[in-house]
Amino acid sequence: MTGKALAPWVRTRLRTAPGAAAALALLVLVTAWLAAAYPRGVDAYEDKGLRETVASAAPGRTALQFAAGAPGMALRDEQRAALVSPQEMERRFEAVVGSVPTPLTTDRSQSTYGLRTTQKLASEEPFLARPSGLAPRFTVATPSDLAAHARVVSGRLPEGRADQKSAGAEVAVTSATANALHITAGSVLHVDGLGRPPLALKVTGVVEPLLPEAGYWSVAPVLRTPQLLPANDDPDPPRFWHGGLLLAPGAAPALLATDSKPEMYVQLAPGTHHLNARQFDGLKSAVAALQNGPGLSRVRDVFAVSATVYTELDRVLLSYATVRDSISPVVAVAGFGTATVAAVVLLMAGGLAASRRTAELALLRARGGALRQLAGRLCAESAVVVVPAAALGLLGAVLAVPGGRLWPALAAACAVAALGCLALPVRAALTHRAVGSAAERTDLVREKPSARRTVAELTLLVLAVGAVFALRRRGTSGASADSLVSAAPVLVGVIAALVLIRLYPLPLRWAARPAARRRGTVGFLSLARAGRASGGGVLPLLALLTALTTAAFGGSVLAGSDDARDRAALYATGTDARIDSDLSLPKDLADRVAKVAGVRGVSPVHIEYAVTLPDGDKAAVASVDPASYARLTAGTALGIDADRLEAPPGAPGKTVLPAIASPSVAQRLGKEPVALRVAGYDVRVRVTAAQDASAAVPGSDYLLLDTAGLGAKEPTTLLVGGTSIDAAALRKSAENAHTGVRLRSEARREYASSPLQTGAGRIYAAAVAAGAGLAVLALLLSLLRGAPERSALLARLRTMGLSRRQGRALLVLEALPPAFLAAAGGALTGWASIALLAPGIDLAGLALATTGGLAPVGSELRADPMSLLLPAGCVVLLAAGVAAAQAWWSGRRGSITELRAGDAR
Repeated sequence: MTGKALAPWVRTRLRTAPGAAAALALLVLVTAWLAAAYPRGVDAYEDKGLRETVASAAPGRTALQFAAGAPGMALRDEQRAALVSPQEMERRFEAVVGSVPTPLTTDRSQSTYGLRTTQKLASEEPFLARPSGLAPRFTVATPSDLAAHARVVSGRLPEGRADQKSAGAEVAVTSATANALHITAGSVLHVDGLGRPPLALKVTGVVEPLLPEAGYWSVAPVLRTPQLLPANDDPDPPRFWHGGLLLAPGAAPALLATDSKPEMYVQLAPGTHHLNARQFDGLKSAVAALQNGPGLSRVRDVFAVSATVYTELDRVLLSYATVRDSISPVVAVAGFGTATVAAVVLLMAGGLAASRRTAELALLRARGGALRQLAGRLCAESAVVVVPAAALGLLGAVLAVPGGRLWPALAAACAVAALGCLALPVRAALTHRAVGSAAERTDLVREKPSARRTVAELTLLVLAVGAVFALRRRGTSGASADSLVSAAPVLVGVIAALVLIRLYPLPLRWAARPAARRRGTVGFLSLARAGRASGGGVLPLLALLTALTTAAFGGSVLAGSDDARDRAALYATGTDARIDSDLSLPKDLADRVAKVAGVRGVSPVHIEYAVTLPDGDKAAVASVDPASYARLTAGTALGIDADRLEAPPGAPGKTVLPAIASPSVAQRLGKEPVALRVAGYDVRVRVTAAQDASAAVPGSDYLLLDTAGLGAKEPTTLLVGGTSIDAAALRKSAENAHTGVRLRSEARREYASSPLQTGAGRIYAAAVAAGAGLAVLALLLSLLRGAPERSALLARLRTMGLSRRQGRALLVLEALPPAFLAAAGGALTGWASIALLAPGIDLAGLALATTGGLAPVGSELRADPMSLLLPAGCVVLLAAGVAAAQAWWSGRRGSITELRAGDAR
């Protein structure tokens, strides 16, 4: 065995067993593809989630808004005008953009700058709209590059220049402002001057914003859409219009002569196209530096010494991090589980190859082959197949999952390649480290584990138990705790595999004794065969336990997420759909809604918000029809007993009305009757039951009363039931009634609309599916290892009179004990993992995109029976099916063919 024979050895082995080489290459290719695709998939959904979180937040929250007071009166008019000229403002804008620290970038297309008023300017023009007889007031601004962000509807854009002494200037208004305030192109608005005659602002054009919801228009929405504001804090105050006027940038000095306290501003929209999750810490630091750090100092140097900044981008980033950090440990559970199963399958593939070549390798060792040379040649033989397959898997993952980092995928593919190359030589070296017989018997029942194995198992057990106890004691905060959460199912699987492999011989011994006394031979032979299996069955058992645990845990997480979304949607809408209005609904609306396709029931509700309780607190009071309300909410967490709510006979206000209240309201009202002013009636109510939430008033403290006890009152809300309601027809039936329509199905879709949730769900499902497929492969490999020997045994027994039916029963019964062991162990470890991790799993982060992190009551992680039992049952059925298929195939080949094939297989 010299080094010169290395190439002929590898070439000869590959030519001798091309099928085995192709199977190994396919296994490594698929495993490397999965290993490389996982980190890239995680990067992709985290990047997309960060971009959409920033892009979908209100522009007024994410924009960097810098402001500084206009030049002071200490300067001459010419100097003040020069400091707010378009050229000087553009220079400052560019300087501020250049001061933004990386990785934060600016979206110039939605950024703007200019001069704007901070005090509203009133205009007494008689043609302006006056809802309460009050003159409208205006905010005047000089936004840059107006022509690129608006379409002229009538007239033209404002032009020209003005200074502090000018009598007038040109402005534009948006179509929404023009329609609400009765302004047209050519209108002239006079606003008060500061120590001078009023400034005449001529409207030269009406414009329509091109992207009204984008940052250019939405950071200061009054410039786009007028607001109807209260004049004071009275309960029903008079109101006035507050609108925006778009002044020509060259006329900015004219604002210096008004009593509006103008300020210079720069409004920067953050760029989102190139954001990625790896930049998150840098983004936080950049925002912090601009809020109160060196970034703000640089801005003050180039913009104004008195510059201030306002942004809520840091809070937006924090909301993203909160959801991401709650999702990551859960997704990593699937990654850990699938990686463990994949590693076990690669080790089992190497073990299968080593067992098939046991006689060959033992002969080489008996003839003087060195263990190191033998392992080196086997490693080279494997590397010729494994390395190209792993490279192809990496390439496929890079092409299939665009985006994400390359080096984690490369590291994962290299790990797969290393394991694939070393599995066969290491297993062969351990098996043949001492020269011995190639036919040594290792009975599982009789074999006594060595001291080394006992020490190794005890070490693993102590480490696993220590990690589990550390997790339970420290909780799930911090990166190390996240790793423990993610690895906990694998750790539990390791514990279960070690324990079960030790306990497995006991039931075989107990069952073999009564089977030996029975007349039939099949039962005794099957148990004896199961007991003679190799004692090295930890790997397939570990693979099956890990896969079953991951599948059970993943199925329970996904089922819990669906349940959380269902409950959140139910708590948001109360029933399958609801129609709300601030005013009384039309009398015929309920009949029209009842005729909509898919509607199975309608319940009218009258809601009065802010009803004063005896202690001075406020609560919403809903009067409902108990019968229809109970029918619509039956079978849900918001259902009620109609008998508890029905009003006793008597005139309204003359009897004590039973009520169902939220817990806080029930505690404040007590158990005795109390007097309330509801719906224009003085009534006495007594709380008969408390319930966390109601269908009538979701998300609020409430009191439910019977409408019959309050007299006739027009409904303000309709609760609608039906599992397949035609949303378009429902909205059409309620149009022109000043109503808002919301469906439970639409609310549910909103909760699952975040890329973080959807991406994590897809990654989790794919990882669980891959783990299940690899577990099936592990089961097949474990059965395939002994298939030749079982076929030969079956052929011998048939020559001795064993029928085909008995042979099929023998192989099936032989395969069932280990399959039952794996199935029962997988179900138990899955349940244990869920019980262990449930306190640390945040279903709100994984399931709900828009709830602010609060999961509905009753949506905690719980074991899903289907996720526990279905995978376990599939393992038993698959093992029995493979055994039956082998018996059928052996029957087709015939006993003579099997016996002629030889025994050394």
